[in-house]
Amino acid sequence: MSSESKEDGVFKALANHKRRAMLDALKEEPRTTGMLCDAFPEMDRCTVMQHLKVLEEADLIVVRREGRERWNHLNSMPIKAIHDRWISEYAAHAMSILDRLKADLEG
Repeated sequence: MSSESKEDGVFKALANHKRRAMLDALKEEPRTTGMLCDAFPEMDRCTVMQHLKVLEEADLIVVRREGRERWNHLNSMPIKAIHDRWISEYAAHAMSILDRLKADLEG
């Protein structure tokens, strides 16, 4: 899979506020699917599982099975890759514009 299509999957996964909330919950600690269902009572188990599938396909979570339990762990590396590729590059550009503006105002 190309890095561009991987990025598309990450953006798709992050586009949904429920999936972002699930990632926030997993940032605190790994959780079983049942724990996530309890944390999001407004969604039925099937909906939670569908969201987890999208997150897993985007490599934003890593699933480990222990007996009958399915443990979901946050994998923040795809988000870091998005940051490195997009956000930091644009932030650096914005900072250079602000530096020039400051120099123009002071000079």
